[in-house]
Amino acid sequence: MKRISTAGAWAVLLGTSLWALPVLAHSGHSDDGKEKGKQPLYQNDFSKAKVGSVSEDIMVLAGDFAVKEEKGNRFLELPGEPLDTFGILFGPTRKAGVTVSAKIIGEARGRRYPAFAVGLNGYGGYRLQVSPGKRAIELYKGDEVLKKIPFRWKPGTWYSLKLQSKKIEGPKWELKGKVWQTEAKKNEEPDWMIRFQDKEEPYEGRASIWGIPYSGKPIRFDNLKVTEVGE
Repeated sequence: MKRISTAGAWAVLLGTSLWALPVLAHSGHSDDGKEKGKQPLYQNDFSKAKVGSVSEDIMVLAGDFAVKEEKGNRFLELPGEPLDTFGILFGPTRKAGVTVSAKIIGEARGRRYPAFAVGLNGYGGYRLQVSPGKRAIELYKGDEVLKKIPFRWKPGTWYSLKLQSKKIEGPKWELKGKVWQTEAKKNEEPDWMIRFQDKEEPYEGRASIWGIPYSGKPIRFDNLKVTEVGE
């Protein structure tokens, strides 16, 4: 992950409080019965966003993100160049008890593939990352890989990513993640695919999305959502 200066890090931490403006929208998909009927803490499908801009409720950490439109659908796009790790923060500042989800699509170029992720707990927090070059889904904390599982990615296909953080007995914090093709048969959401229990208390922070355009082609993001998880 791209490092930022100490001053920049403090700016990000301060920004998580100053920019934590929730956007309420329609209730989302239930999550093991714990999110059913809940209003999202934040939701953005970019349908009302101005093309060529970035929504005011989004904090760009790095990258030339901008809203684009194709066939009447608007989405947030990260350019294919330069090559680095780029991300944005959105939603309210939370420590745990939330789920972040997003739809993401990327393209391959030969044997070069993008990598992309959703995250929680701000910069340096947790990330659920699809890493096609490794044929894996990886759960990160900062730059450390906590766990990974095999995964085959199909280029040019929208994928839904979901990451949940919740405090459990111990005290411990449980991270759960899943990835699936958005337009799969019956659009069925799978069970949790990757799990990890952390004994270290997480920092408060906002949700995030990340993109690494290894293929030199744009990565697109849509339907950003943060939902509170019940006990």
